[in-house]
Amino acid sequence: MGTAMIGKFEYDKWTMCKYMYSIVKKQAAEGRLYAAICASPAVAFGSWGLLKGLKATCYPSFMEQLSSTATTVESRVQQDGNAITSRGPGTTMEFSVALVEQLFGKDKADSVKGPLVMRSNPGDEYTIAELNTVEWVSDDPPKVLVPIANGSEEMETISIVDVLRRAKAEVIVASVEDTKETVGSRKVKIVSDMLLNEASKLSYDLIVLPGGLPGAKKFGSSETLVEMLKKQKSSNKPYGAICASPALVLEPHGLLEVSSLAVLPYLMP
Repeated sequence: MGTAMIGKFEYDKWTMCKYMYSIVKKQAAEGRLYAAICASPAVAFGSWGLLKGLKATCYPSFMEQLSSTATTVESRVQQDGNAITSRGPGTTMEFSVALVEQLFGKDKADSVKGPLVMRSNPGDEYTIAELNTVEWVSDDPPKVLVPIANGSEEMETISIVDVLRRAKAEVIVASVEDTKETVGSRKVKIVSDMLLNEASKLSYDLIVLPGGLPGAKKFGSSETLVEMLKKQKSSNKPYGAICASPALVLEPHGLLEVSSLAVLPYLMP
């Protein structure tokens, strides 16, 4: 069994938590896995003396602090002995797959990694081709709607909301179910800001749909959501979808007019 710590900038809570300290120290002493990402390798593991003589990485602005307690490397994910460290939000998927590999083996890690459609070389530069150019401008912080349903893919949902809120967009998460609490495809509970019926009274600069097969099917059967998407299109405002949602929501309702699109591989025509 392993112990993993997420990173956050209220890092003093980690270093001052005597319970977490004792758990991870015992883990290391017993030769078991322990892992951390973002600021936590420096401010928790480093300050607890758990990285002495080991190679480790962390969030860039904490690398100097980490250098006093470990041999720093700029790897996206670094394993040395039983310690696994990683850099930050953008390396979370690779970090998670590395944990799976250590706990279950490479075959299991590969079977998990495949459906996630992860890039084979995450550190490489890449470009995005925009086929139907849209002017993405807004005088005020853009208002974005992210619908969610039971069975929505939680990783996609949270990543979309997180990144847009970091950019200072006003993001509203709206449930298409009868309650604000939904259960994702991996049984993670998410509480929405409001129900879709309430959200439909507002206008949005962008509507973006997460995937997840059951959730996408629910989106496609929601008359309210489909009508909102059609209104978005007729107003020449952006809308987007990921994973199963382009195939199960946008295409069946005539919301795609381009010959090229990206979709979950097994739903490709």
